[in-house]
Amino acid sequence: MSDVGFEGRVAIITGAGGGLGREHALLLASRGAQIVVNDLGGAVDGTGSSAGPAQQVVAEIEGLGGAAVADGNSVASPEGADAIVKTALDAFGRVDIVINNAGILRDKSFANMSQDLWDAVIAVHLTGAFNVTRAAWPHFREQAYGRVVSTSSAAGIFGNFGQANYGAAKMGLVGLTRVWAQEGGKYNIRANAIAPVARTRMTEDILGPLVDKLDPGLVSPVVAYLASEECPVTGEIYSVGGGRVSRIFIAEGPGFFKKDLTLEDVRDNWETIRSEADYVIPTSVNSELAVLLPFLSDEE
Repeated sequence: MSDVGFEGRVAIITGAGGGLGREHALLLASRGAQIVVNDLGGAVDGTGSSAGPAQQVVAEIEGLGGAAVADGNSVASPEGADAIVKTALDAFGRVDIVINNAGILRDKSFANMSQDLWDAVIAVHLTGAFNVTRAAWPHFREQAYGRVVSTSSAAGIFGNFGQANYGAAKMGLVGLTRVWAQEGGKYNIRANAIAPVARTRMTEDILGPLVDKLDPGLVSPVVAYLASEECPVTGEIYSVGGGRVSRIFIAEGPGFFKKDLTLEDVRDNWETIRSEADYVIPTSVNSELAVLLPFLSDEE
């Protein structure tokens, strides 16, 4: 089989001045994509800014014979997102791929979580992905092609102490991804998410002895495949780290049914309700409703 390529494709990668985003940019550029390297250049908590990180990655790509342009706009505002897409259009004439990777950390236990800490993290991770994808969406629809890959996290899918803001934003991205997948399907727009485990500025102090085994470059092949024309799936989530890739899915067990359900029925059948046997994996609200419909039939 031939190699996966990106000739003629233009990718916007947010938060690409270092870590995962930089690796994604280098890999896609090496396969022929033209890259918008977006990065505000701030600290891990989102404060400050610098054009340096994005420019440095552009220089790396150009040094390897690729094509890239730096962008320092913030994903957290609609105006910033519009400007990011405009950078792609002005430099390369189109946009085919959005990789939502920008993020910040402002960890606190829930008891100490302030409104400011909550708002800042939601603004970058969740609203930022919404803003940039919304700005690119009309172009995807018009050309009947688009790929969106968003960076979720196990902290959102499974939970993590001290990350109420981050976890909520990351699980919110799963919901956005599922909606994009459904609404974009007829326009050949595919949207998927990853939950990476990798050494980055945000994680290197907490990974301990595993840090050297979690090269961010081992995440990028999955991102690149999901961003490629060959990608066969949409609306899915993948755990990626250290060379391992696996699908994460949201499933529903067979449950318990009684037409005149009472509180005591719930109590007395709790283990049946919680059973994970014979689960199904709904792909939409309608497919989940289809699981319920047979129980609601008037036929005995």
